[in-house]
Amino acid sequence: MIAMPDEQVAPDSTAIRVALWRAMHVQIDSPPYVFHDEIGLRLASPEESWRSRPDMDPQATSQMRAGIVSRARFIEDLLAEQIEHGVDQYVLLGAGLDTFAQRRPELAARLTVFEIDQPGPQAWKRQRLAELGYDIPDWLRLVPVDFEVDSWCDRLTAAGFDPHRPAVVASTGVSMYLTKETNIATLRQIAKLAPGTTLATTFMVPLELVGPEEQQLRRYVEQGARASGTPFISFFGPDEIVALAEDAGFAATQHISTSDIDRRYFADRADGLHPTESEQILVATS
Repeated sequence: MIAMPDEQVAPDSTAIRVALWRAMHVQIDSPPYVFHDEIGLRLASPEESWRSRPDMDPQATSQMRAGIVSRARFIEDLLAEQIEHGVDQYVLLGAGLDTFAQRRPELAARLTVFEIDQPGPQAWKRQRLAELGYDIPDWLRLVPVDFEVDSWCDRLTAAGFDPHRPAVVASTGVSMYLTKETNIATLRQIAKLAPGTTLATTFMVPLELVGPEEQQLRRYVEQGARASGTPFISFFGPDEIVALAEDAGFAATQHISTSDIDRRYFADRADGLHPTESEQILVATS
């Protein structure tokens, strides 16, 4: 059953898990913190025993947690750079419980921020923000899109997005849930936006491209995703995703590997925290 725009539906388990892992990083890992976000935890408002959940095991899920916080840090560092170059539009595809607008209002106010998500979870998030005392400023646009029937580009434009001005478009933790055809179509749509638009998207590499130890973790994660009704269905090698972006029409592409992220955010850490190899980043500019 498709939720109506004003019908609240709690976010799926994946969105909640991301918010909890982001908070766990601050609560249990050693400083310096790669990323600081406990607002998502307040939005999710889990049961008191949430840190005892199997998917919150501090050691077993440390690589996944490190991957989650480092991809968020990378996106926001990239966004800050683009703002200095005059970009003033930011689009989050599949925003989930992202809290950029609440955590960094001084930076966000220099933009028009468009959060695109399914209507039900977005209505739920809007209500939770109100309950926590967060206003929805004019520069923050919550754009409900039923991806089964709506064109997200049309809905985005109707919400005030200017397709003739460059933007940063971020999509994290989404591509693995979409078909390859849908991923390609999304690349083509974004490549048609104004010159200077930058896409930063994560992608899941095939299982055989990660080490044996991480393969065990991946199987556990994929099993949980299937059990919750959101199986991983699309995987891309780095060369493949770069080629697809180039074929889609992007003028420049860059693969950000796990090694790149590790050097940037995890060098010389005393706690040995390192990100997963499974999820990596594509940056493409139109």
